[in-house]
Amino acid sequence: MAHILFCLINSSHVNVNLYFCTPLSALKHTSNDNTPILFETIADELIEQGYSIRPYALPADLASLLVNCIADLPEDNFKRAGIGRAKDHIINDFVRTDEICWITGNSDAGSAWINWATLLQNYLNKRLFLGLFSFESHFSHYAKGDFYKKHKDAFKGEGNRVLSVVVYLNQYWSNDDGGELVIYPPKQDKTANKRLKSTVIDQSRIIVTPSLGTIVIFLSEEFPHEVLPALRDRYAIAGWFRLNASIANNIDPPR
Repeated sequence: MAHILFCLINSSHVNVNLYFCTPLSALKHTSNDNTPILFETIADELIEQGYSIRPYALPADLASLLVNCIADLPEDNFKRAGIGRAKDHIINDFVRTDEICWITGNSDAGSAWINWATLLQNYLNKRLFLGLFSFESHFSHYAKGDFYKKHKDAFKGEGNRVLSVVVYLNQYWSNDDGGELVIYPPKQDKTANKRLKSTVIDQSRIIVTPSLGTIVIFLSEEFPHEVLPALRDRYAIAGWFRLNASIANNIDPPR
């Protein structure tokens, strides 16, 4: 049974900010650290539906550290985002207009974020046997009017991205501010694919408001998604857990 309760709006999309139902297991606490419960819930939802959406779930101290880090970053640290990798990388204003700054462990915030992602990676490998080998991530900045049109983060047989991770860093974000993430679940195969159950209809949309601390994780090859134009500055982290596709001296992933 799905852990997230969605409301179908006009039979065409669902909005995770309208109704959110916390499973009973998530109400249990392990001392003062809810991280084990969070990771367990993420894993369960990935098994059941291929994605997990956890509003306001990033630890508050880590979220605060990341928000302060973005506020202190020089503007020229952000570069125009493109599409494709390595020699195939191009800037395409028709597809996306955001800018990014890759995250390293050279700052307290970057180190704390990478450590948290590593804990999640280790848990998912142990629980789901995914063979996740590496993690890469960047801050993203969408200025007013910026967007990223519908796309996939990986294509079957062509890449080694397994899981996409998005964390939002926007305080006091309202529905009127735009900038939502829209996820398009694959059509349900009634005989083979029971993952989406009957709570999400074919051609439905899952709409996520980019509020501070909300975590979204999904299978990179399975879910097309887009970012709608924002009406004010919008910040997030986008990251990917990857398999090891290195061959001989050709190290993958390149950047």
